[in-house]
This record gives sequence, structure tokens and C-alpha cells, in this order.
Amino acid sequence: MEKEYLDRVMLHPITIHLMNWYSEHKRELPWRESNDPYHIWISEVILQQTRVDQGIGYYRRFIDRFPNVATLAAASEEEVLKMWQGLGYYSRARNLHQAARQIITLHNGNLPSNYQELISLKGIGKYTAAAVASIAFNQPHAVLDGNVFRVLTRLFAIETPIDSPIGMKMIDEIAQSLIPKADPGGYNQAIMDFGALICTPLQPGCNNCVLRDICMAFAKGDTTVYPVKERKTKIRNRYFHYFHILFGNHTYLQKRDKPGIWRNLYELPLIETMQTADLMQLKQTDDFRQLFPELRGLLFEPSLTLRHQLTHQLIHTQFYRVVIPPEHTFSPPPALLITPCKELHNYPVSRLTHRYLETINKNDCGFQKNL
Repeated sequence: MEKEYLDRVMLHPITIHLMNWYSEHKRELPWRESNDPYHIWISEVILQQTRVDQGIGYYRRFIDRFPNVATLAAASEEEVLKMWQGLGYYSRARNLHQAARQIITLHNGNLPSNYQELISLKGIGKYTAAAVASIAFNQPHAVLDGNVFRVLTRLFAIETPIDSPIGMKMIDEIAQSLIPKADPGGYNQAIMDFGALICTPLQPGCNNCVLRDICMAFAKGDTTVYPVKERKTKIRNRYFHYFHILFGNHTYLQKRDKPGIWRNLYELPLIETMQTADLMQLKQTDDFRQLFPELRGLLFEPSLTLRHQLTHQLIHTQFYRVVIPPEHTFSPPPALLITPCKELHNYPVSRLTHRYLETINKNDCGFQKNL
């Protein structure tokens, strides 16, 4: 009791306010119902680049299918990718799968409690290692995510860009100085919840903020200026043309087996161009001629236009519906996989492809919208 008291009186006021706020306002989330390090690890990886409301369903389905490290390690990569379908950033799923196998091989099936051993696992960086170490194992490691950067840069009115080495080091030191030894996991969850619910990016709830009186950005009247960044993300434009080929009750898929986005996922036959192109222009390309060596009797219908935003890429996409008449002989390239419509849902596909398949009739190889 004496040690806990001494720890508390030495806490920074920011820490005390955040912990008190969290005790009253923390979000009820399924992974907070468990102390299992595996569950905490899975939730933290799912929540990277994913909204909490979207992540909850994926977390529950993932844990139901892979309740522990052993079941995840024993699964095939394709099955793991299928469970991840729709979340995007599929490298997260591949890394989870590989890390699970590392845990089986190197750590007797138990997630390591040591920060350095955690960070040595595939796909586990500083943030995830700190989150798991603090929440699951009560170790004093501060997490640094977008919410934490935003809260701390506003509280201290830090004008040094957070994407610079100096800015990163500054925030890291401040965050670590605020960690309470008695409950580091609780504090980390408190500041992340606070950033998500109160200290939001565009319209922070300053009127309901328990830190308003000690927030330097609020005193200056420019909370939304923070955090400061020195580099802007360069966006690469890409132009995809997908062909949804229907031959009776079958369609065709291809597997992306090269390095890059969506590796090892399936998609409809694709032609990528350097710039926008209509169907007439596509027909002049070698890729089109290889995909459709015989055009007689084929009907091409533009079916859906989508823009799909990734972190560093904007994909401009046109889907075409192509019906092969029953009497027609279609000889697709060997890389294409003919697939019965009723089995299409078994293949892991990118979120972009999934968005398209949700919009069409199930009889035309569409998906029911359930994500």
C-alpha cells in the first residue's frame, strides 16, 4: 500500500487526470475482457489502420477461428488471408501468421513477455511491442500511435515535426515520463481512448476535456495545428481494369503472386495501364489480346467504377462484365483459374475486389454484403 501511494503522489498531473477520466469513460471492448496476451496481440494488430467499430467483428471472428497461437500457426496462409479479407494491409495478416509460427518454434507456444523478444517477432514493431508488454505483462513501455502523438503535441504545443528524428525522440521521452509503474497498460489505453474520444483530429472536445487547463495548445487557441508534420505523403495513381468473365455458372480468377499490394490474394483478370484508358484503347494492348484472343460473340459491359485509396496509392478502377456465350470456345491464359460461382467465397480477395462482388447479384458470382 505504501509503495502504491508513493507511486501515485509522484505521478504527473496529466497521468492522474487521464487515469481518472479512463476509469469513468473507458470503452467496453471485447479484448479488454481478457488478460490473454494472445488476444491482446491480435487486437492490437487488427486495430492498426482499422477503425475500432470495424475491428470488433473481425477480432471476434478471428479469435473464434484461431483461439490460440497453435491454431493460428497450424493454419494455411490462404485461410488466414481469407479471415482477414476486407481489413486491408494484408501484410499484417501474413506477419501474424509467420510470428505465430516463430512463437511455436522459439518460445514453446507462449507469447514472450519481454519487450525485446516481442519486437523480434515478425511484424511486431515498437508500438505493438509496447502495447502487449504493458497491457498483458504490466511492463512500463509507452505506446506511440496517432492518438498519443496528437494528445501530447497539443498538451505541450510541440512544433517540432513528429515525423523527424528529433520530434519522434521528444515525444517518446515525454510519453515514457508519464507512464505509471503501477498500471502502465491502463495508462496506455487511457491516452489512446482519450485521443479517440476527446482529443480528436478536427473537432476536439475541448469543452469536455479534463486536461484543458494545462493544455498549451488550447491556451494558444490553435489545437488543430498539432501535430506538425514536415513530410507530405506522396500518392501514386494507378489504373486498374478488371474483367468479370462469366461462362455459365463459372467465373475466372488470378492469383497475385508477385511482391507488392495484395500478394497471394485472388482477383478478377486484370489489365493495368499507365493512365486512364477506355475499352477501345484497352483492345489495342497486348495484354488484352492475350486475355481475349477471340472477341467474336463476346459482350463487354462497363459495370462499376471505383476509386480505392491505400496509404500511398490511389487506384482508379473500372470493372467490366464479360459474358461468354455457351456455344463459344474460350481459351484464357494458363494463369487464370476457372471457378464455380458457388465456390468463389472460399478464395481470399482484396477489399477492392470484395467491394465489387458485394454490388452484384449472387447468381453472377457476387457476394452477400456481410462485412
